[in-house]
Amino acid sequence: QVQLVESGGGLVQAGGSLRLSCVASGRTFSNYLMGWFRQAPGKEREFVAAIRVGGSMYYVDSVKGRFTISRDNAKNTVYLQMNSLRPEDTAVYYCACATKMFAAARSPDSYDYWGQGTQVTVSS
Repeated sequence: QVQLVESGGGLVQAGGSLRLSCVASGRTFSNYLMGWFRQAPGKEREFVAAIRVGGSMYYVDSVKGRFTISRDNAKNTVYLQMNSLRPEDTAVYYCACATKMFAAARSPDSYDYWGQGTQVTVSS
């Protein structure tokens, strides 16, 4: 079992920055693929970014160059640094953990555990 707790969401003006954190507990964090997803009202959950054990990173095209995913295995924490935020980035952001080997980073079906989500609101 893995427990994930996100923090760092909030209200920010367009062009601003936020850093989301996700602390994992319960199993060996360093062995797993970690991802961030988001869901806006009335829309499906969308892949945002993921990072593998070896450090390979993946991003949805709309956030490339603006968002950076990172992980600190010593702290069991994954981060999402979000810069140049836009109103269309407004959503609930979820942290997720995939324990299966060779999990597809962009598919929500790959992930076994999810956090409760943190709201990010970007005003224009």
